[in-house]
Amino acid sequence: MSNSTPLSTPILTRARALQNLSHEEFDVVVVGGGVTGLGVAVDAASRGLRVALLERHDFSSGTSSKSSKLIHGGLRYLQQGDVRLVYEALHERRRLRSNAPHLVQVLPFMIPIVTKDGLIKKKIARALGSALWMYDLTGGWRIGKFHRRLNAKAAYKHLPTMPKDRLASAYLYYDAAADDSRICISLAQTAAQLGATLANWCSVTGIEKDSVGTFLVSAQSHEGDALTVRAKAVVNASGVWADDVRKLDEGKHPSSIRPAKGVHITVPWNLVRNDIAVVIPVPKDKRSLFVVPWVPNGDGTFQYTYIGTTDTGYEGSPDNPQCTKDDIDYVLRALNASITNEITHKDVLAVWAGLRPLVKPDENESIGERTADLSRRHRVSTSASGVITVTGGKLTTYREMSEDTIDAVIHQLHLSDKKYRCQTKNLPLHGARGYRESKSRTTQQLHLAQRFGTFATDIEALITAQPDLAQPLIDGLPYLRAEAMYAVTHEMAFTLDDVLSRRTRALLFNRTAAKNAARSVAELIAPQMNWSESDINNQVAHFHGICAEEEAAGLVTESEFVASTKEQP
Repeated sequence: MSNSTPLSTPILTRARALQNLSHEEFDVVVVGGGVTGLGVAVDAASRGLRVALLERHDFSSGTSSKSSKLIHGGLRYLQQGDVRLVYEALHERRRLRSNAPHLVQVLPFMIPIVTKDGLIKKKIARALGSALWMYDLTGGWRIGKFHRRLNAKAAYKHLPTMPKDRLASAYLYYDAAADDSRICISLAQTAAQLGATLANWCSVTGIEKDSVGTFLVSAQSHEGDALTVRAKAVVNASGVWADDVRKLDEGKHPSSIRPAKGVHITVPWNLVRNDIAVVIPVPKDKRSLFVVPWVPNGDGTFQYTYIGTTDTGYEGSPDNPQCTKDDIDYVLRALNASITNEITHKDVLAVWAGLRPLVKPDENESIGERTADLSRRHRVSTSASGVITVTGGKLTTYREMSEDTIDAVIHQLHLSDKKYRCQTKNLPLHGARGYRESKSRTTQQLHLAQRFGTFATDIEALITAQPDLAQPLIDGLPYLRAEAMYAVTHEMAFTLDDVLSRRTRALLFNRTAAKNAARSVAELIAPQMNWSESDINNQVAHFHGICAEEEAAGLVTESEFVASTKEQP
């Protein structure tokens, strides 16, 4: 890059957003800044609607930063007979791979077939092969590769910690992976480019209508400013908190969501040594977990492996789900049943827990007790006052959910379907225009390219202007100091936690490393944030508190944790 490459102008700015919210009238206000809400904002803005989005905390701070980081059809949904969901998800995977090639990478998956007391019996190999053929034909082939059978020797090379004497063969198939929070930030940037006004750390406190039918959405910024946002339509896309937003509109809590908790753990890669994703069964359960290598070193090795996800009913506060001792035991039991190394609690470097906002079945639908049996389909509904709520769904299908939701808004506002038709099927996300994949990039260049796309030049421009920003943000992690600076200048990071948990994924890689670096990171970004020494201390203390909560939750059972949350006022 030449020294003349300019730094792009920020398009996400908090001051401008708060000013717009107070002085403009919008066609639609979106409540919720997860992947669905941000996708709704992109869809609406790309159709020419005036859009505002309000998020109580940070963009993607809920479920949308705590997924399995996979863009996939869901092989298990096919095995459950939900062919339509898999078909739709695989089509959306292709679209997202095309619209955001910098964020979505093809990822091979291996399903080992083991014998002798194995958890997957050899006799089901043929049935599994048939399911994979159906997966490919349903849309899996659109990624450019079909599944294939591996012999034991080839399979063992991909996971050399497997018990070699039990390994008969394996299947290899292809899906995709992406950093969920990066998708959300790219969506926010895309929506802003299209003219949308987005504000994180801005809570919705009320939803009313005036005498002429205009919605008046009351909100409060983190700074304490009260706002009233005027709009013709309101979309509730707040995920697991959808019923809380509906209560503001409808006056009562509808209890339409059944949260399902999914947890993941991160361990050192050298304890597992998988060079591709591996699907492992859970002993005495009808589920499987993904074992995914994370943070490549550039030589075929990785720094971390993460394992998940669980799927259990959740009764605690949706504001603070945690990975408990029971969750870690469950994941480690499955992992240790599939590899020869014994991995224990002390090897767990980080954890994360998210809640799937699953839609409760209708009274006439039959469903079992397990949340794993609940549909991952989405639902769009409209209240008596006209608030449109979208619930359910999954990361991969966010664009389709958004399209259906704004179709409902267009119908409600009596706008022309032809004039305001959906534009997002082939809409490049921020950083995708002009992006080209290249095998000649260094490990660091690839890291930046897969996070920022063509805007990786912004990071390089910051480093050119201030060379010390090329230093690692946290020792042992791939992030640069420039990335933290960019997070606060261009990506609306508002807190230290925003930087360490979502703009970077330091907390999900290595909690101790992130905790130890918290003060240095806070001091780095403090001038941009106008933080005083007291502000820095508060930010560091808050982040340390988040780390302490995670550590404490990992030592107690699920029932003990839920009881502790219910005791809180």
